[in-house]
Amino acid sequence: EKCYFNPLPSIPSSTANRTVPWGEPTIQFANGTTCCSSLDEIRVQLDTIDVQLLQLLSTRASYVREATRFKATVADVNVPSRNQQVIQGAIDDAPSVHLPQIVAKIVYEGIINSSVVFEECIV
Repeated sequence: EKCYFNPLPSIPSSTANRTVPWGEPTIQFANGTTCCSSLDEIRVQLDTIDVQLLQLLSTRASYVREATRFKATVADVNVPSRNQQVIQGAIDDAPSVHLPQIVAKIVYEGIINSSVVFEECIV
């Protein structure tokens, strides 16, 4: 439950002395091939995703900056109820995209907390 919240996936127990690599590939592409045959292949894909995430975060920060135009004071920046609404929405939506809810929770807490600090600097 700590790792996934709800719903819990069926994950077999691991043994302390497993061989490396263990298990079967779980990512299947549209053409029927699977990923991944090496740790290097995985890291290349993660690096590509990280570039995309940075671009999305940059775009999000632009909208956060834009939102400050509608806030008269620093007190208007941090709205805990709105912050919690965004975080909870990510947690609730995570299972629909097969994302562990704990990942959504922690990532969105970081995004919201850093956005508040960013907005406070601007206002």
